[in-house]
Amino acid sequence: MTHAVDEETPLLHVQEQKRRRTPLPWRQFSIILFLQLSEPLTSQLISPLAPQLIRDIGVTRGDETKVGFYVGLLHSLFFATQALTVFHWSRVSDHIGRKPVLLTGLFGLSLSMYCFGLSKTFVGLVLSRSITGALNGNIGAAKSMIVEITDETNLAQAYAYTPIAWSSGSTLGPLIGGFFVRPADRFPNVFGHVKFLREYPYFLACAIPATFTAIAWIVTSLFLRETLPNSVSLRQLMQSKFCSRSFDKAGFESPKSSTGMLTAGENDENKPLPLRALLIPRVLIAAGNYAALSTIDIAFRAVQPLFYATPIELGGLGLDPPQIGNILAAYGTLSGLFQMFFFASLHDRFGSKAIYTVAVLCGIPFVLTCPVINALARAYGLNWAVWCVIGVQIACCVLLNLGFSCILIYIAAASPNRGCLGATNGLAQVLVSIMRSIGPASATSIFSLSIETPSHAWFVYYYLLVIVVIGIGVSLLLPRRLWGK
Repeated sequence: MTHAVDEETPLLHVQEQKRRRTPLPWRQFSIILFLQLSEPLTSQLISPLAPQLIRDIGVTRGDETKVGFYVGLLHSLFFATQALTVFHWSRVSDHIGRKPVLLTGLFGLSLSMYCFGLSKTFVGLVLSRSITGALNGNIGAAKSMIVEITDETNLAQAYAYTPIAWSSGSTLGPLIGGFFVRPADRFPNVFGHVKFLREYPYFLACAIPATFTAIAWIVTSLFLRETLPNSVSLRQLMQSKFCSRSFDKAGFESPKSSTGMLTAGENDENKPLPLRALLIPRVLIAAGNYAALSTIDIAFRAVQPLFYATPIELGGLGLDPPQIGNILAAYGTLSGLFQMFFFASLHDRFGSKAIYTVAVLCGIPFVLTCPVINALARAYGLNWAVWCVIGVQIACCVLLNLGFSCILIYIAAASPNRGCLGATNGLAQVLVSIMRSIGPASATSIFSLSIETPSHAWFVYYYLLVIVVIGIGVSLLLPRRLWGK
């Protein structure tokens, strides 16, 4: 029987055909993963050793209740300085290419970690962390590179592997920080005779990720290929900025040239657009959700090691740095493996919106497990029940991390065109860096207030619940389907 076909007949057999997944370009993708390992390795390394480091340099003058404040400030400094520069680095990467920005960021990470290990004053620690944030433009450039070497069929698969870098760094960083801190005292037969390590007890722990980052710089320089088409040199960019007046003093296009670039950008997918072209609802919604999720994550990461290190009678768990490092390492390992094996299939089945919503909701049980752990430790000590609830807390963190892969897919889809990928990621990272600079300092300060005053013991948990609820509310703005170009 012959069926009549006209222009309104739906071609179901065409629509139902699912596009085959394009193989990932593993050579370049693995290099991007390798260089991305540097950032979590250097940032998470200080988590288990920061409380003891603050005590040793004497900035608190023996006041245990102030340790949390200074630890949070140390974590926040990186993101505060990053917020001032990351958009400019990402914007520059849309013009001169991703690779030069990545090399600059790796150099800054390596230099700052060597300085951090040699610092014996709080001012020195502040300066080293500030260098890290100011020179680090890796985040926006690396994310843009991933989008540029993939397509819509394998982007979710790429983001399933991307957390391997963060999870591996989150695993190795705390292990290195907890294991190699004060090596002359912990391993006197090996390092006891090394006068330098006695004078600088935190240098060895910091030098390991600093050296790894230097190796990553060499690998990136030799083997990573540029992915941005039609990139210009930094000299050409500066000439266009100051000579042809295509750019104003802030580094953005002047109003006179903006209209022309907007018109050209509509027909040129790879041409960067002016800043105002990014200030559209879908970009702001995606960036706002990224900032909300990052606030939840960074607040948890700041409070979690402090909670583990605080004595039981003050509301914590009383663990030492090696034990804290092992817990954080287990979390990093499980998070990386879960995302690598399950995220792509879960994303294909449920979509970005459903997974992201569940991820944010997992923040609520994470918060509630903290007072439960302390109550069990007060009643029974560090028994099996305490470790079971810690396992539940780690599982919540693993599920929470799924949200990052989802929101990065939303951000890539929100970009006005491929030429704005760096700027879009940079704009999102500015909001994230601002919130991450506020999150640790505020969360750890409230934690210090909670343990200092018994009547305020639950203040930190109220605060964490509030930011989770805000994150849930912001997630409602995300559409079920990704935005189309």
